[in-house]
Amino acid sequence: MRVVLDTNVLIAAIAADGLCRDLVRRRVIAHDLITSEPLLAELSAVLTEKFRLEANDMPLFSAYRNRAEIVVSKPLSERVSRDRDDDVVLATAIAGKADVIVSGDANLLTLGVHTGSRLLSPRSFIEMLDRGA
Repeated sequence: MRVVLDTNVLIAAIAADGLCRDLVRRRVIAHDLITSEPLLAELSAVLTEKFRLEANDMPLFSAYRNRAEIVVSKPLSERVSRDRDDDVVLATAIAGKADVIVSGDANLLTLGVHTGSRLLSPRSFIEMLDRGA
């Protein structure tokens, strides 16, 4: 399965032990991770601004960057999400032909599906994996 992880899922995995950390460390290993330079830049900026951490010094960031397929996404022709910044996630999913976008962002989750990519919360994604879907 081809999976885009929204920045908020990765930040939650770094910030606290719990569902998102389990998802990132154990659950997505068997799947193809998709990202883009804009999403990696957003992750790096959030780590620097909110946590005063240098992304390149973090093992999880480096491992994610090295493991994920980095696609070149094009801006969407028209705004889709209520939050314009979330369209970058959708554009990455389109470029990477993602099956699933995992996000904790209600603005994205309300879409349900976008151009063939299902939008799921981390909990819903884990439940889907547990069902073998």
